Formats: sequence, structure tokens, C-alpha cells
Amino acid sequence: MKIIGIDIGGANTKLASADGEIIELHYIPLWKDTRLPEALEEIAEKHHPDGVSVVMTGELADCFQDKEAGIKFIIESVDRAFDCDVRYIDSQGQFYDGSGDLRKLAAANWAASANLIGAETGDCIFVDMGSTTSDIIPIKDGKHVAGISDFSRLVRSELVYSGVLRTNLAYLLDSLDMVAGKCRVSSELFATTGDSYLVLDDIPEDIYTCETADGAGKSKTDAMRRLARVVCADLTEVSPDDIYRISEQVKEKQISVLGEAILQVAQRNELDRIVSAGLGEFLIREAAKRLGFECISVAQKWGYEISRVFPAYAAARMFEADILRDKQA
Repeated sequence: MKIIGIDIGGANTKLASADGEIIELHYIPLWKDTRLPEALEEIAEKHHPDGVSVVMTGELADCFQDKEAGIKFIIESVDRAFDCDVRYIDSQGQFYDGSGDLRKLAAANWAASANLIGAETGDCIFVDMGSTTSDIIPIKDGKHVAGISDFSRLVRSELVYSGVLRTNLAYLLDSLDMVAGKCRVSSELFATTGDSYLVLDDIPEDIYTCETADGAGKSKTDAMRRLARVVCADLTEVSPDDIYRISEQVKEKQISVLGEAILQVAQRNELDRIVSAGLGEFLIREAAKRLGFECISVAQKWGYEISRVFPAYAAARMFEADILRDKQA
């Protein structure tokens, strides 16, 4: 059987097959692009799956009145697109049976990942840093012990709203050390973290999948121009050294924020082993190193491409395992 998992986020829709042969990432910003129904139909037509396992975080997009409206839109879009067995995974890491609170499906992509990591690795902190956010999920005895909503996880430092591509630099830093001295940061969406990591060669252009802050290109020069605007300058006013200095401070701040959150989760749950996944594995590894924690890489175990879409892969694997159990019963 061909089983695919789909992770429908606010910015990206990711899919992966249970065998890892199909891996795709589609940039579909739900708050401004209503293409999701058509995109899902195209995916169904292309792959003709026998089963689909769905996780979502896109219900939080502010185009929806509330989370329930977002969940209903996503479910309706998926159910119309696929003529096969479709299952949804809730925040407990279980298949939703259609009864009870629909909101249990909100922000549940990490729960699917935690299921697979718990089974494969055991007790650890699963850290998945994507384009927009970072999940920091404690796993004990094979199951996650995290909060079950974004709000509760933010309170518990299990969710950090900071990612590799889309985070506004004004969110991370209120001032920057420049050659001319300490400089306050403009509170505008002039540049994002993707610009810094492009300049530092931590990511290539093809990984920068989202829109840029100014809608312009994704060359290093384009990124440097955006970074200069963060201090209300252009490339005639600040040097390349200053631009690299900005980028290095962004990276250092993200590692520091991530490390602080990981340490809080680690101390509360008495865990000292990390499993890293997502675009930001390079940042997670550095945070783990500074904390003195062991770090197991999903990219090294399953491959870099699977690491980028791990919740979708985990959802597909969860469906596959359920079918196997049914056959053995």
C-alpha cells in the first residue's frame, strides 16, 4: 500500500511516504493563499495514495476566525481531495475517532513525531526547528509528556516561536553591535532569519522556500540589502563586515534562546539527550553541545530530506504501523 503523511502548516504543506520515497514541500501561506484545496487535489492526482495520515498546525493562521474554523477548512480540503482512507492525528499522538473536541487536532504535528522518536530512541528531548517555530518535546517511557496546545507549550518553553527562515529579526534582537557602536534595531519586517543564514552559508538559496521580507530575490546581495535595512541603512552606509556581524549575532541569539528553552525542559523532566530534526539541525546541535547534552541527528539516521518533513514522515509511519497491527490481530 502507498501511505503518505501530510503536515499542513500555516506556511508550508509537507508530505512524505512511509517508505521515504516521496518527499515534497509546498510553500502555501494559508493567511494569503487559498490554494490549499487545489494543491491537495494535485497531490492526490499525482500520487494516488491508498491511505493518508494528516497532521496540522495551519489552523492558527489569522485568516480563520478561530482554530476550529481552521481545522474544519483543512479537513474539508483534505477529504475532498483524497478518495481513500484518511486519518487525522491529535495532540495525544492518536488517530482522531471523530468524537470529542475537534480542537484536539490543533497543532499536533509534533505529537506524530514524538511517537516515532519515542519508539525508536526512548527517553529524550525531541527538538524540531523548522522555518517558523521550534518544538521542544520531552519524551519519557516512549510517550511525550508535553503540553497539548500551543499556548500550554509556550508557557512550558516547549514551543519557541523562532525558526530558520521566517523569523523577523526585530523579534530576536533590540540592538546590534556594529563597527560604529551599539545600534538599536528598527521594529519593521525588513529582514528575516533566512537572510542571515544565507549570508553565513548555513543554507543554500533553494532551501529559502518562503517569501522574502521585501519580495525581492534570494541572492546573497539581496539578503545583505535586507539586513542593512534592519539598522535603517543600505549597502553604501554599512560594510560587508557589518552585515556578517549582524548575521552572526542573529545566529548566536537563536542558539542562546533555543538552549535556554531546552535547558528548562531538560531540568523539569530530568532528561539530557537531544534528538534533532528540521531545517535548524545545525543550530540544535550547537545548543546541545553548549549544554553538554548528547545529540542524535534525524538527518543522519533517516536522511536530510526526511528531517525537513519529519512530522509528515512520522504520520505516514504511524498509519503504516496501524495497518500492520490490524493484520497481525
